[in-house]
Amino acid sequence: MNDIQTQGDLYSLVDEFYKKLLTDDSISYIFTDVVKIKLEEHLPILVTFWSQAILGTGGYTHNLTQIHLDVNAKEYLSPELFKIWLHHFYAAVDENFKGEKAEQIKTQALSIATIIQIKIAQQKDK
Repeated sequence: MNDIQTQGDLYSLVDEFYKKLLTDDSISYIFTDVVKIKLEEHLPILVTFWSQAILGTGGYTHNLTQIHLDVNAKEYLSPELFKIWLHHFYAAVDENFKGEKAEQIKTQALSIATIIQIKIAQQKDK
């Protein structure tokens, strides 16, 4: 298996990841009923985000934390949902890639999930 090297690799990764998410009834409703994402629009944004984070390409201009706080305002993003999200993300990486960037993207995903959960908890305490 190769490491993550290109935006094409990242597109394959996020595409595989969303296939996993959308077939898991315990989390798919967030994407289909709450957010109603359009994958053809969403995947390129995710590729840009991960490309900036992992390949250093730049170009991501959205506020990732605020986007998730807005979703949380509609439907509580519980710690269990983050565990499911991370499980599918790690599986998508591990099934397709191996190497330094693959490990880096999993570490970054865990960091992002942790920060967003902290922000959700802080918002809840207000």
